[in-house]
Amino acid sequence: MTSRSPTTPTRATAWTGWILFASVMLAMVGIFAITMGLVALFRENYFAVGPAGLLVEVNYTTWGWVHLVLGVVQVATALGLLAGKTWARAAGITLAALNALVNMAFLAAFPLWATLVIAFDIITIYAIAVHGGEVSPEYD
Repeated sequence: MTSRSPTTPTRATAWTGWILFASVMLAMVGIFAITMGLVALFRENYFAVGPAGLLVEVNYTTWGWVHLVLGVVQVATALGLLAGKTWARAAGITLAALNALVNMAFLAAFPLWATLVIAFDIITIYAIAVHGGEVSPEYD
């Protein structure tokens, strides 16, 4: 067994694939959010219930902008996560959790879609939280 000093880089493990997966999932969920935001902005009658049927009663224009902004930030964070940036790990977990909460509030409007996005967010949080440190610049 060899000992390493705290400054010696560690070899990346096979688990770094989870970070690639989390980055792709975060980008996909961001693109889904952008799509949902655009639909909410331009086709309000597309959803199963009106704004009064949502958990948080706001009009679909507001929901559209929330999804749109959240999606753009998620895609940008996914790129940072691929680059191994520490800020992207924290932001990725925060954004995935926030996106899950937003989709819970949006559940009545589009139940199957929102449920799938929440599941994707949970998997993304797991991948980043457990294996996020393995793509930092100190690894080979």
